[in-house]
Amino acid sequence: MLVLLSASPAIAQENLRFTFGHTEVGSNYKYVRGDSLYSRESGYGFEPGANIWCVQEKSGLERPGYCTSDKPFYFSVALPEGNYQVRITFGGLDTESITTVKAELRRLMIERVATAPGKFATETFAVNIRRPTIAGGGEVKLKDREKTTEAWAWDDKLTLEFNNSRPSISAIEIERADKLPTIYLLGDSTVCDQPSEPYSSWGQMLTRFFKPDVVVANNAESGESLRSSLGARRLDKVVSTMKAGDYLLIQYGHNDEKEKGEGIGAFTTYKADLKKFVAAARAHGVTPVLITPMQRRTFDSQGKITNSHGDYPEAVRQVAREEKVALIDLHEMSTRFYEALGPEKSKLAFKDGDGTHHNNYGSYELAKCVVEGIRSTKLALAKHLLKGLPLFDPSRPDSLESFVLPASPALTNTKPLGS
Repeated sequence: MLVLLSASPAIAQENLRFTFGHTEVGSNYKYVRGDSLYSRESGYGFEPGANIWCVQEKSGLERPGYCTSDKPFYFSVALPEGNYQVRITFGGLDTESITTVKAELRRLMIERVATAPGKFATETFAVNIRRPTIAGGGEVKLKDREKTTEAWAWDDKLTLEFNNSRPSISAIEIERADKLPTIYLLGDSTVCDQPSEPYSSWGQMLTRFFKPDVVVANNAESGESLRSSLGARRLDKVVSTMKAGDYLLIQYGHNDEKEKGEGIGAFTTYKADLKKFVAAARAHGVTPVLITPMQRRTFDSQGKITNSHGDYPEAVRQVAREEKVALIDLHEMSTRFYEALGPEKSKLAFKDGDGTHHNNYGSYELAKCVVEGIRSTKLALAKHLLKGLPLFDPSRPDSLESFVLPASPALTNTKPLGS
C-alpha cells in the first residue's frame, strides 16, 4: 500500500533553496552535505545508496561549493502536489562536470550540461508532482505497480535523478509555479512514465523539448484503455486540477482494441469514450489534442509495416474531424520511422524481444514525432517549445549509432502491462 507522509516543515514551504558544499550562505538556503540522507523530519536529502562527495567552501556564494559522484544519484524534496520551476546550478571547482537530469520516474528534463573545471552553468525546468487524492472526493484507483515500483510518481516528494559521466550540482532552487500552463497526458504504456530500464515511453521524453514556461503532467499508465482510465478515475484526477489554457493530449488504442462484448468497437464505444475526454477538456477551457496509437513493429515480407490496430486509428481521425480537434497522427509517423530503419535495425528502437514497448532511443524519436505534430497542427502550444529545435522527419530519424542517453539505475525484466 502506498503511504502518503504527513506534512513536515519542508513540505509546508513551497519555495526552497538548497546549497551543496557551502557552509556560510545565510538562512535563505538549506545546507546539504554528502551524508544528508532524505528523512521525514528534514524533508530533503539524498536517497539511500548514493556515493557522493562534496567540496566545501566557506567564503559564501561567490566561491560555490558542490557535490558530485562518479555514479547516478537521487535527491528528494518533500513538496505539496502541484507545478514547480526548478533551477539548478551545475559544475565544480576542480573537475569537469557532465550532468543529465531526470525527474520522478525518469522524465527527461535536462539532457546534458557540460562544464569545465571551475565553471558553473544554470538551467531551469518545470515539473509536476501529484497525489492520488481527487479534489472534491475520492482518489485514483492505483494498480499494484503504482504502489511499489512506480510509487515515486504518487508520493509526497519531488525526486531528481542526476546522471551521466560526472554529475555535479552546486545549488537547487524550487519555486511553486501553479500559473504555468499544463500539458496533461493520458494514455497507456507507450505514453506513461516507465519506472525502469530498458523500457521507455514518449511521454517521459517529451519534457526535454519544452521551455520552463510550461509543465508536462503525465497521467498515463500501463495497461490502460479509455474505459479503464475512466473507471480508475484518471480523467477525474486530471479534470480536478485543470485550468483554462491547459492542454490534454490523449493517446489510447493498444488496449482498447482487445476489449470484447456486444456493441464494443472502434466506431462505437471507443469513439464515444474519446468524445467524453474531449468534452471534459473543453468544459474547463482546456485544448484537447488527439493522438493516434503508434504502430507495433509488424513488418510484412516487403519490409512494410502492417496495421495491427484495425479500425482504431481511423476512429481517432474521425473524432478529430467531427469534433474539430487537433490531431497528431503518430500511427502514420511511426510507420515512416520504423520503415526508415527497416525490419532488422528497427529492433534497436524497442526493448529486446518486444514489438510494442520502446527503449530510450525509440521513445525519444517518437517524442520528436509528437513535437513535430504540435508544430504542424499550428497549436498555440508550439510557442513553448525550446528555441532552435530542428524540424523532424520520421523518414529520416536520428542516427542510432550517435544516440546517447545515460541509463537510469533501476532495471527490470518485468514487461509493462498491455501489448
